[in-house]
Amino acid sequence: MKELYNLFLFIAICFVLYLVFKNFNYNPLREGMTDASGNSVATPSNGVAGNASAYSASLKSAIIKANDTFLISKYRSDYESVILNLDDLINTQMLNIALNINQSSPQQSLIQLGQMNQAKGALNSIMKYLDSQ
Repeated sequence: MKELYNLFLFIAICFVLYLVFKNFNYNPLREGMTDASGNSVATPSNGVAGNASAYSASLKSAIIKANDTFLISKYRSDYESVILNLDDLINTQMLNIALNINQSSPQQSLIQLGQMNQAKGALNSIMKYLDSQ
């Protein structure tokens, strides 16, 4: 009776091990640069090495799509007006900050002035871009 119990226990353990190892999907012929389906791994989509020309073409496509969305030639004067108004707003805010600096702790106000000056530089870059289109 004990021999029969040991036999069934041995068969049950073998069956469980079979089920476990069956799901491992071990394939000794698959190389390291493949995915689970055996296909080779795709190259990165950025501009590294030989993929630079395709990456450049995709960037150019995105630029053309954005230009088609903005219609710069049609709405140039409106865009320039927006940029000039933003520049005036920043100048007004900078004047307000300069006139209300806390003299005991001016660091925060000076940081804000520096950030606003950088924003003015960004607006100048945008204006140059509009002029080049």
